[in-house]
Amino acid sequence: MAKDPVRVLVTGAAGQIGYALVPMIARGTMLGPDQPVILHMLDIPPAVESLNGVKMELIDAAFPLLKGAVATTDVVEACKGVNIAIMVGGFPRKEGMERKDVMSKNVSIYKSQASALEEYAAKDVKVLVVANPANTNALILKEFAPSIPEKNITCLTRLDHNRALGQISERLDVPVSKVKNVIIWGNHSSTQYPDVSHAVVETEHGEQPVAKLVADDAWLHGEFISVVQQRGAAIIKARKLSSALSAASSACDHIRDWVLGTPKGTWVSMGVYSDGSYDVPPGLIYSYPVTCENGEWSIVQGLSVDEFSRGKLVATADELVEEKAMAYSCFSS
Repeated sequence: MAKDPVRVLVTGAAGQIGYALVPMIARGTMLGPDQPVILHMLDIPPAVESLNGVKMELIDAAFPLLKGAVATTDVVEACKGVNIAIMVGGFPRKEGMERKDVMSKNVSIYKSQASALEEYAAKDVKVLVVANPANTNALILKEFAPSIPEKNITCLTRLDHNRALGQISERLDVPVSKVKNVIIWGNHSSTQYPDVSHAVVETEHGEQPVAKLVADDAWLHGEFISVVQQRGAAIIKARKLSSALSAASSACDHIRDWVLGTPKGTWVSMGVYSDGSYDVPPGLIYSYPVTCENGEWSIVQGLSVDEFSRGKLVATADELVEEKAMAYSCFSS
């Protein structure tokens, strides 16, 4: 029996990340090789020609799983009946702009998109916010789409998670598939905390702790953390463009694991609505270690947090509290 198509919305679809992401979805990278999809692609009016070009290429690529493609600048048309929404579009910070200005622009974008999702998307729509500031944009979306369950609104920290896996794999010269259970705590920003204190490597002698194999706490507490935190900036410097390929790939990973489940014994990092776990203030969208089953995520409980880690968890939570206050101050302006 062929499956019914899943409707997937990508906002900012004509941009760099969107251009990398839509063929991955159409090829089955995100939802599996037997799941047909209908792509809904939204962008702003100045990008309409480019958006139509993306649609032409999708048609030309003849993806067997792609059962339809909607390319539009109308947020209502874009949101109609969608089961999954990947929010890539946002207002980027430009030179000379204050954070408050960027926040204000994103509040207006996410307010209108949240209202359209609230009214026109499938009732059980799963939302992934990619556009920065991702955690706070997801929180804005939650505020203006109150009927979407809070468990269905997440933000992307899987990119940072995958970056951390990549750094450990390079350092130990092991395949990245053998490294698991790193954690990204907090904000998708330079205050995030990439934590390997519970991470392991699968070796021929069983699972070994990453910290033991690296055997260099100064590197793990210093350079490793800053490399992961600053990786996006390093890629912009090298490529003169932001990290589109890796962001698109990690967005697929995030949705795939959320919908199809995480492998047994493995957790991943997702920005989710805090319930107060690990003494993080409730009501923030905060990155935690999670496992997924039957389309639901659960925060991994009971992990030990040492003094060094506690300081990092608090610092990134403080930044999110500040961002939240700034976003809420833009609601009425």
